[in-house]
Amino acid sequence: MSKRNIYLETVPPEEAVDRAKAALDRDLLLSTETVPTHEACGRVTTGPIFARYSSPTFHAAAMDGIAVNAESTFAAREDAPVSLNRGDGFLSVNTGNPLPEGMNAVIMIENVVQKDEATALIDAPAFPWQHVRRIGEDIVATELLIPQNRELTPCDVGALLAAGIYAVEVRERLRAVFLPTGDEVLNFLDEPEPRAGQVIESNSQVFKGYADAWGVDAAWGKPVPDDEDILREAVIRGFADGRHIVVVGAGSSAGSKDYSKKVFESIGTVLVHGISVMPGKPTLLAVTDERSGHPGRLLVGAPGYPVSAVVCHEKVLAPICHWLMGKSLPERFEADIVLARKTPSRPGMREAIRLAAGRIGDRIVAAPLARGAGMITTMTKAQAVAYIPEDVEGAEQGEELRSELLVGKSELDNVLVHVGSHDNTLDLLANELMGLPEPLRLVSSHAGSMGGLTALKAGSALFAGAHLFDPESSDFNFPFIDRYLKGLDVAVINLAIRHQGLIVAKGNPLSIRGVDDLKRDDVTFINRQRGAGTRILLDHHLSRASIDPREVKGYENEEFTHMAVAVNVLTGAASCGLGIFAAAKALDLDFVPLAHERYDLVIPKQFLDDPRIITLLAVIRTDEVKAKIESLGGYETDLTGREMRPGMGLEG
Repeated sequence: MSKRNIYLETVPPEEAVDRAKAALDRDLLLSTETVPTHEACGRVTTGPIFARYSSPTFHAAAMDGIAVNAESTFAAREDAPVSLNRGDGFLSVNTGNPLPEGMNAVIMIENVVQKDEATALIDAPAFPWQHVRRIGEDIVATELLIPQNRELTPCDVGALLAAGIYAVEVRERLRAVFLPTGDEVLNFLDEPEPRAGQVIESNSQVFKGYADAWGVDAAWGKPVPDDEDILREAVIRGFADGRHIVVVGAGSSAGSKDYSKKVFESIGTVLVHGISVMPGKPTLLAVTDERSGHPGRLLVGAPGYPVSAVVCHEKVLAPICHWLMGKSLPERFEADIVLARKTPSRPGMREAIRLAAGRIGDRIVAAPLARGAGMITTMTKAQAVAYIPEDVEGAEQGEELRSELLVGKSELDNVLVHVGSHDNTLDLLANELMGLPEPLRLVSSHAGSMGGLTALKAGSALFAGAHLFDPESSDFNFPFIDRYLKGLDVAVINLAIRHQGLIVAKGNPLSIRGVDDLKRDDVTFINRQRGAGTRILLDHHLSRASIDPREVKGYENEEFTHMAVAVNVLTGAASCGLGIFAAAKALDLDFVPLAHERYDLVIPKQFLDDPRIITLLAVIRTDEVKAKIESLGGYETDLTGREMRPGMGLEG
């Protein structure tokens, strides 16, 4: 059996970067090269650049008009204009024309009275060099134009060309290659259909997207199997191909098949094995020595889980690459964000929390997205990220966190923050809103119906989706609103009536017919989280059937969305779960109907005049969207878009 790696020491990412800088000689690692100036944008100069020519190279007219000798106009007055003759007294010029010999000023055409073709009348004096761009006004030949170690901007390129600089000496482009590893990893170029235990490789393209944005010449290789010798050969081949950095994807953790550290130790010196950030902990750094055949180059072990890899790229690899290239690391905008719900964290580790954020009133409010190093979709849904420090155990609801914005500040004004129950219609609405001429982004935190009401009470959401059934009144949501939102005036708008039931495998092989079957030993249930309306509905039906939840195998196993419940059934992790028909239909599963329920949007009335809420309700009320909701299956739209009142139930 292979010996497992051990994390002997985790260090803050800043220290990991400092160790790499101390171990690398960037002047030795990167040579210089001469490139055409017009291709040099984004490159870093290796020395000072002096102007070859002045700009402009001649005295030039800065306005359309006539060129004159200013002294000849000094006597001009409004009541006694000076008369000038074409040729010796004035010449017509356009902007950019060379100033005619003997002339030292330009009078704008709108200030000239043309008596006839040969005579111009001037009623105000001109001063020397009026409206004239003089030689060297912008650039003077031989002056310092660009200093050393300057990252060239588009305007720099323009100035260089204007000064007659047609080629520049710059730092060699930093070259890196990403090597994905793992027997279970499939090459995405093959367009594979993964089986159980297999994953489609994607981390290489996340890396390449980052590296391209940094100005790195990035490549990737096909997946390398879990074999120490083969991995070593692939790494050395990367350096032989001229790469300054080799990034090995996965294999940097503490598993028995994680060979990156062993390979790195065999051809260099390991600098860091583990950073004190979650996710991202398995980050590995090393510098090659003579055994590699290419000493002084950087080895990076990036975690295999996507979100962990992103933390490695952003917090460790990005600052190292920018330092090597002599570039400044771009800084993200930061803002104070109010947390929509409590978020725990692990003491002793800095923890990254991805946030769905938007502006509510004068605050930026954010709901934590699901956590997990493998959940790449949290990256696509997030507008911000906060790092909870090592010395605290999480953050409380309503706490203000300093966060990095992943979008521009103005975009937060176009975000609809939803906290509450998950429903597939929310995804439909999110797509419809982004298709508007002025797109809106709908972001959701799936906290369950009760979590949504709690967020509204705290002022942490614009609206909440809820489907809370009250057995005593046979009504939806209002009894809970009266109990938990006292003092908050809300509007309740129906989104749809939906069909809830037991999601079962295709063909219903266990012949599950209702909640009574949940007591069977051969049936494993998958539940929703506490506070979810679906969980409350289940408990109601279990109570009616006189079933103790402890009799239901899997009752304690929780998921946060209907689709996650359906996936558990699809993969055989559970025999069944309570969810909506649309989720069963989406994954071609069978469905045992149990109840119809009202899924409503609960909106504080203070937000009804918010343009985002006005747009949301207008979209919901269109016949087109109603038809799309019904096409999902298991929905009725008789009440869609209508404001509900207490006691309506399902009748409306």
